[in-house]
Amino acid sequence: MDKFHNFGKKFKSWRMSRPFWGATFSLLAGLIILYMPIHLLEVALRPGNLVVLGLLFGGLITIIGMLSYFYTRLNIIFGIITIFLSIASILGALGGLFVGTLLGIIGGSLLLSWRVVDQPVKEGEEDHTSYMLSEVAASSTEKAAE
Repeated sequence: MDKFHNFGKKFKSWRMSRPFWGATFSLLAGLIILYMPIHLLEVALRPGNLVVLGLLFGGLITIIGMLSYFYTRLNIIFGIITIFLSIASILGALGGLFVGTLLGIIGGSLLLSWRVVDQPVKEGEEDHTSYMLSEVAASSTEKAAE
C-alpha cells in the first residue's frame, strides 16, 4: 500500500510541475479532431478537398499536446498555436464535431494561463531553482547600479 501512496505523491509532484490539464485537454482535442478525417481517408487526396487540413491540424494539436508535458517553458507558444489550430480545424474536420474545437480552446487557454509555482525549500534539501534569463539580467543590472 505504501508503494501506491509513494507513486501518488510522485505523480502529483510531476503533475504540479507542468501544465498537465492544458496538455491533456489539447491531446484529447487533437485525437477527437483527427477522428473525422481518418474515416475520410479515401477522399482525402481528391482535388479540392479540405480533409487534408483536418489531418494536418489534428495531428499538430496532438503533437503539441504531447510536447506540452515535457517542454514546460513553451506553454504560451503552445497555447496560442493550440487555440489557433482548434479554431482552424473547423474547416477540415468540423472541429471534431465542434467538441474537439471546444476542448482545444480550453486546453490552449489552460496552457496560456499556467505558471510555475515556487515551492519553499525544506531544511536539508538543496535549492535547484532555475532562473529565467530576464531575472538574471535584472539582478545583474541592479548589482551594477549599486
